[in-house]
Amino acid sequence: MVEIDKSISFDGRDIRLKVGLLAPQAGGSVLIQSGDTAVLVTATRSGAREGIDFLPLLVDYEERLYAAGRIPGGFLRREGRPPEKVILTSRLIDRPLRPLFPIWLREDIQIVATTLSMDEQVPPDVLAVTGASIATLLAKIPFNGPMAAVRVGLVGDDFIINPTYKEIEDGDLDLVVAGSPEGVVMVEAGANQLPEADIIEAIDFGYEAVRDLIAAQEELLKELGIDLVQEAPPEVDPTLENFIRDRGNEPIKKILSQFELDKNQRDAALDEVKASIEQAIAELPEEDPVRVAAAADSKAVGNTFKDITKYFMRRQIVEDGVRVDGRKLDEVRPVSCRVGVLPQRVHGSGLFNRGLTQVMSVVTLGTPGDAQELADDLHPEDQKRYLHHYNFPPFSVGETKPLRAPGRREIGHGALAERALVPVLPPKDQFPYVIRVVSEVLSSNGSTSMGSVCGSTLGLMDAGVPITKPVSGAAMGLIKDGDEVRILTDIQGIEDFLGDMDFKVAGTDSGITALQMDMKINGLSMDTIAKAIEQARPARLHILEKMLATIDQPRTEMSPFAPRLLTLKIEPEFIGLVIGPGGKTIKGITEETGAKIDIEDDGTVTISANDVEKAERARTIVFNMTRKLQEGDVYAGRVTRIIPIGAFVEFLPGKEGMIHISQLADYRVGKVEDEVAVGDEVIVKVREIDNKGRINLTRLGIHPEEAAAAREAGNKR
Repeated sequence: MVEIDKSISFDGRDIRLKVGLLAPQAGGSVLIQSGDTAVLVTATRSGAREGIDFLPLLVDYEERLYAAGRIPGGFLRREGRPPEKVILTSRLIDRPLRPLFPIWLREDIQIVATTLSMDEQVPPDVLAVTGASIATLLAKIPFNGPMAAVRVGLVGDDFIINPTYKEIEDGDLDLVVAGSPEGVVMVEAGANQLPEADIIEAIDFGYEAVRDLIAAQEELLKELGIDLVQEAPPEVDPTLENFIRDRGNEPIKKILSQFELDKNQRDAALDEVKASIEQAIAELPEEDPVRVAAAADSKAVGNTFKDITKYFMRRQIVEDGVRVDGRKLDEVRPVSCRVGVLPQRVHGSGLFNRGLTQVMSVVTLGTPGDAQELADDLHPEDQKRYLHHYNFPPFSVGETKPLRAPGRREIGHGALAERALVPVLPPKDQFPYVIRVVSEVLSSNGSTSMGSVCGSTLGLMDAGVPITKPVSGAAMGLIKDGDEVRILTDIQGIEDFLGDMDFKVAGTDSGITALQMDMKINGLSMDTIAKAIEQARPARLHILEKMLATIDQPRTEMSPFAPRLLTLKIEPEFIGLVIGPGGKTIKGITEETGAKIDIEDDGTVTISANDVEKAERARTIVFNMTRKLQEGDVYAGRVTRIIPIGAFVEFLPGKEGMIHISQLADYRVGKVEDEVAVGDEVIVKVREIDNKGRINLTRLGIHPEEAAAAREAGNKR
């Protein structure tokens, strides 16, 4: 392929596309670069595998630490298991790409995006999304593109395209918009309780930039003489299709209109109809054309049955304005909430039910040392103090399968719930705990991620975490049939599976904190997106009302089993003193008091223990070790060693001073040993701190009341 180096400029920033330079054996490849961040994206297609009835698309995002001039940690000193951020970026690329492939495509397609270079200004994820579209087009894979993505930030009152990491951190919005020529195909956002109108404006602003990137891709294809690939979908034998429809149409239509059926009953009834059709085909003579066609295409019955179910479910919504469970289009399923469902050994728990979806969120409060270190990835964030984990066991949908480590879906749903709640968490200086929430999906029939948001809000308030506002969430759906568009509130499983959109909206009564929109069609207009966002608000507020009826504010007392944290600030120069050589001093304090001590580089000391008295004792020790000494202060101490000219006394943990022989008594002392011995408890006053920091003590001139106070303070130490 001819080498092409193309530059796209918008909003004052350049994106460079280099085609034909790297990875010549891949189906298509592009090096996409902005600033010093460069991502190589490839797309490769191989033959179809036998028996596959889905699109086998595999999207992998890879980070190499050499991109930032770093060597990986660990024994092997090479990249290993992908960090969470890498997995989330893989999902970010996959989600806008997948709906643009023809649904009938069955060949293996792999997209690999590798960050080769990265600066601290330009995040690579949105570059990788746009690069995936270009690589797919260059590979001549059937694709309803081009597609592109941009990030939108909010700095002050102004929206900006592709903000830097610093601008994202300082702003109130982190929004990714991906789109095709037909409209928006994906939205991912975290926001600081922004009003719906601002979010809608931001998406529209981002899609304008997406259009520029789409136009640049179309121009690139024109330069290379590449046309969009259009392949005809495979056809089902009409005789077989008519046979299935004749036996399936009326029973399926009847089942979907029986609103009294719950999910399990409806699924069982549909399975029974499908089984009867398969049985009818099996009873036909071997030479019958229907049986021959079914044998030639083993997936035809299942695919056609799904198409029939999808058609009648959607027509019922479009024509009658009613859903399979009898709800109106904007109606939320019955909601119930509970808190404190588990013993206080766990620090807080919330149980959230919406229809047949049930999520239990469990809260654990930890110390600063429990924060998650984010060392081996390319991004500036190095630590997380709020962790949200999401589990989806097979029993939640009535299935059996082996339990494995969390997959991409579990990680993605946990990250969405985490993003929704971060804006309302108390700042670290007010609430120094590390917080972990685990959302256990106990039953699933749609929108478990938003159930996790609601359950976690309940759990956090039950644990006594002083969140600024409660957060609720709802998932919106879409049925688009020609020009007819219907937006659904609080979608359930069948509406997600057979619908066109899954749009999750979370927020407080003040505004939105998180968005995630995925499409199954080629794009959506801004008018429809705006309507979905606006229709989500009353649903969120309705759910929030039910939550607040259960617990209206965070508890004022934490579980007795939660650690008690005390903090103090010391001068950074004293950090080494508290830690001691090889950690000896801090270990000694821990052993003596039973408290755990964490020290940050800025001198913030956090002390944790299972009861307040232990924490207070450790705090007193650290405070006394690091307090600024003043001449005239009186302490109770212990003699540690004796030399001919005086005695050394440890009067605070780690602090020692000397009493000169002349300061041992108000009369002449012949030998130090005549007055004190090693191990003696003595009351001393700070006489002088010389210019070398040496502390000179005295036993003279101490008032009895000062001595009594020093003894009492010493006993507390």
